Amino acid sequence: MTELLPLAILMTSLGVAPAILAMPDDWSRLRTAVNLAAAALKLGLVAWLSLSVAQGAEFGLGLEIAPGLALELKADALSVLFLALSSVLWLLTTLYAVGYLEGGTDRSRFFGFFSLCVAATVGIAMAGNLFTFVVFFELLTLATWPLVVHRGSAEAHRAGRIYLVYTLGGGLALTLGAAWLYALAGAVPFAPRGVLGDLPQTHPVAVTAIFVLLIAGVGVKAALVPLHGWLPVSMVAPAPVSALLHAVAVVKSGAYGIMRIVYDVYGVETMQGLGLAAPLAALAGATILWGSFRALRQDDLKKRLAYSTVSQVSYITLGVALISPLAAVGGLAHLIHQGIMKITLFLAAGNFAEGRGVKTVSGMDGMGRLMPGATLAFTVGALGMIGVPPLAGFISKWYLGAGGLDAGQPAVIALLAGSGLMNAAYFLPILYRAWFRDPPADAVPKRRIGWMLAVPPAVTAGFVLAAGLLANAPFSPLGWTRFIVSLEYL
Repeated sequence: MTELLPLAILMTSLGVAPAILAMPDDWSRLRTAVNLAAAALKLGLVAWLSLSVAQGAEFGLGLEIAPGLALELKADALSVLFLALSSVLWLLTTLYAVGYLEGGTDRSRFFGFFSLCVAATVGIAMAGNLFTFVVFFELLTLATWPLVVHRGSAEAHRAGRIYLVYTLGGGLALTLGAAWLYALAGAVPFAPRGVLGDLPQTHPVAVTAIFVLLIAGVGVKAALVPLHGWLPVSMVAPAPVSALLHAVAVVKSGAYGIMRIVYDVYGVETMQGLGLAAPLAALAGATILWGSFRALRQDDLKKRLAYSTVSQVSYITLGVALISPLAAVGGLAHLIHQGIMKITLFLAAGNFAEGRGVKTVSGMDGMGRLMPGATLAFTVGALGMIGVPPLAGFISKWYLGAGGLDAGQPAVIALLAGSGLMNAAYFLPILYRAWFRDPPADAVPKRRIGWMLAVPPAVTAGFVLAAGLLANAPFSPLGWTRFIVSLEYL
C-alpha cells in the first residue's frame, strides 16, 4: 500500500474540496472539522513519506493517458522539501483562516477552493514529469483566482483580472515550451542532473528557446521582473489568501518550477554549456534589487510585504542560477526560510488589520503596546528577512554569499549587502513605529483576536528562530537541502 502514499497525500485536499464546496455556509463546525482533519492527516502522511525517502525508499505512481504521455506522481528529496513546507503551513493557515473568516460569507466556497489550491501545490511538488507539472501548475491558477476575488469588490475583481492575464499568459508560455520539448525529446521525466542527453549539442538554438519559454512560464508565478505585476495588486485578497500566495502556494510553485527545470530537466552541465545560467542569475539579481526598491515606497503594509516577496523569492532563483553547490544550498533552504518568515509577516499584518484596523506603515504607531504578541511575531519575521543572525534568513544569505564567491562571482556579496540594507530600510521603520512611538489617543479595538488568529503567527515565528538556531540538525531545512544538492552535484 505504501506505493499509493503520494496519491493519498494528494487526495487529502483534492478529495475533500468537492465536499466542502457542497456544504451549506452555516455548517461551520463540520466544515472546520473536515478542514483541520484533512490538513492534519496530510501532515502525518508527509511526515511518513519524508522518513521513508530519507531511508532510501522510492515512490512512484503513473497513469498513461496517451502514448508517451502520462500523469506521474513521485516522491524524491526535492519534492519532500516542498511538501513539508506546504503541509505544515497549510495546517496553520487553515486554522488562521477559520478564525479570520468567522462570521463571514461564502466560507464553503472559500475553503473549497483553498483545498483545491493546496491540492494543486501538492501535485506540483510530486510531479514526476514535465507534463504532470504543467497540468497541476495550471490547476493552481484556476484554483487561486476565486480566492483573489473572494471579497467581491470592484477592486478585487480588477485584481483577479490582472492575476488571470499574467498567470494564464505564463501558463501559455510554459505549455508551448513543454510541447516543443516533447516534440524534440519525447516524454520529459524529472531526474537529477537533467534528461536532455545530446539534445543541447544537436539542437542548441531550440533548446535555448525552450528554456526561455519554460522560465517565462514559471517566472510569472515566481514574480520575476517584469512578470511580477500581478502580485502587489492581489493584496486586496483576505490575509489568509495573501499568506497562501506568498508563502505556501503560488510564488513558491514558480520558484520550485525553476528548480525542476534547471536541475532535473536541463542539469547544471547543460546550463553552463549553453550559457543559460548567467542570464538567469542576472535576472534574479535585478528582481532582488527592484523588489526591495519598490518596497521602500509603499505605505500600504501588505503591498510593502508583497514587493518584499518579489525580492526575497528571487534569492531562490539566484541560488539555483549561480551553479555552485554552496549557493544551491542557500537557495533551496530559502524556499523554506522565506516561506516561514513571510507567512509570519502576513498573518501578523492580518491581525493588525483585524484587531485594530491598521493597514498602513504610517498607522503602526504604538502597535507593540496595543498588540504585543502579533508585533513580536512580526518583528521576528522582519529581522529574519533582513538577515539578522541567528534567524533563518541569515542562514540562507550566508550560503548564498559563500556560493557567490565559490562560483567566482564576488558581485553577489555586493548584491546581498545592498538588498540587505534596503530590507532594513523598509522593515526597521515599521518596527520603530510599533515599539518606540506612542499609540494614537483615540485607538480602539476593532475586534478581539482569538487564539485561532494569535497562535499561527506565534508558531511560525518560532520556526524562524528554530531554523536558524538548529540549522545544523539533520532534519533542518539546511540539512535536507544539503542532501538534495549532493544528488545534483556529484
